[in-house]
Amino acid sequence: MRRQITLLVAATTSVVLLAFLLPAASLVARVAEARALDAGRAQLQFLIPTVSLGDREQVAAALIGTSEDLRVAVRWTDEQWLGDPTDTGAVVPETPTVVESDSGTRLVQPVSRDGGTAVIDVFVPAEQLRAGVRRTWLVLAGLGLVLLVLALAVADRLARSLTRPVTDLATTAHRLGSGDLSARTTPAGPAEVQDVATALNRLAGRIGELLTAEREAAADLAHRLRTPLTALRLDAEALPPGDRERLLADVDALTQGVDEVISEARRTVREGLGTGSDAAAVVAERVHFWSVLAEEEGRAVSVHADGGPLPVRVPAGDLAAAVDALLGNVFSHTPEGTAFAVDVRPRDGGGAEVVVRDRGPGLTDDAVERGHSGGGSTGLGLDIARRTAEASGGNLRVESSGAGTAVTLELGPPS
Repeated sequence: MRRQITLLVAATTSVVLLAFLLPAASLVARVAEARALDAGRAQLQFLIPTVSLGDREQVAAALIGTSEDLRVAVRWTDEQWLGDPTDTGAVVPETPTVVESDSGTRLVQPVSRDGGTAVIDVFVPAEQLRAGVRRTWLVLAGLGLVLLVLALAVADRLARSLTRPVTDLATTAHRLGSGDLSARTTPAGPAEVQDVATALNRLAGRIGELLTAEREAAADLAHRLRTPLTALRLDAEALPPGDRERLLADVDALTQGVDEVISEARRTVREGLGTGSDAAAVVAERVHFWSVLAEEEGRAVSVHADGGPLPVRVPAGDLAAAVDALLGNVFSHTPEGTAFAVDVRPRDGGGAEVVVRDRGPGLTDDAVERGHSGGGSTGLGLDIARRTAEASGGNLRVESSGAGTAVTLELGPPS
């Protein structure tokens, strides 16, 4: 925008300067020519009385006092020339005549006297007709250039004052889009831009309020589960030892999940984005956890991970939840005995890719949409994984067919 405003002012100023300078340059040329011709006519008026009344010697003496810039000559009545004529063979006119040529302009004035007609010939060279024109044109061109530079400088400052508030607005919008809800802009610039800045600040505040209210509601809802969990623990402790340990372990796992939900709800949007984890270690730990259930259902599990740690820009808890969601989908959408594989490999540009493949019947078209599931679940598993990947600067890809499903979790590198 700043460049467009500057170019617009440059074009407008150039047109105005041309509209002024071209006529001025033409006027300068005409004035110089008129000044030189007036000097030639003044010589004619100076010589006419002497030529008409004086004798030959008086005319010769008068020619000595003429301007050195002009070539002045007199053709006497006996056709002899006095002075420095430019064209001795020219036809003598009967009336005052102006003869123009590339070399200059001749002013020819017949003068009647006793014994015949004399002719005064004043030649104005082309250099005199254009004397001072080039210098004046250079001055005009320099003036036009200075005015153009000044106009561009003023236009640049004006454009900067207009575009800086818009740039600040864009920067604030980008910060808000990246999750920094504390970003605010200072209203500046034209009144319309100030209104937009005020509205953006109000919108950012409203988003923060709504998000805080939503997180508080999620935390309160999760907190309500503590009471039935406590009752469930008390009931489990009354069971026989074999069942009691198994149910207590499940209750502990569920309690831990509720605590994680509360912790996640209390965490601000940008908190933890700078932390990371080792994707290889987290995936190995979660696959080991799910391998117990896989063994009970007769599922073959294969894990392949490149050697060495694979740091990613995702907290370990978030990455574990995303991997659990992907593995949970395998158990939810494939029959028992279906094999699956998990690959962890480096990603081009840093980070890692986690690929979960199964040999099941494939997912339906709406299984990847939030809130849809063919297995009786909430349908949030893939959406959780997708949001985790996007928060790290990556993405989620799903390839499904009748021969199985491959879900690729792309995770960005640590910042």
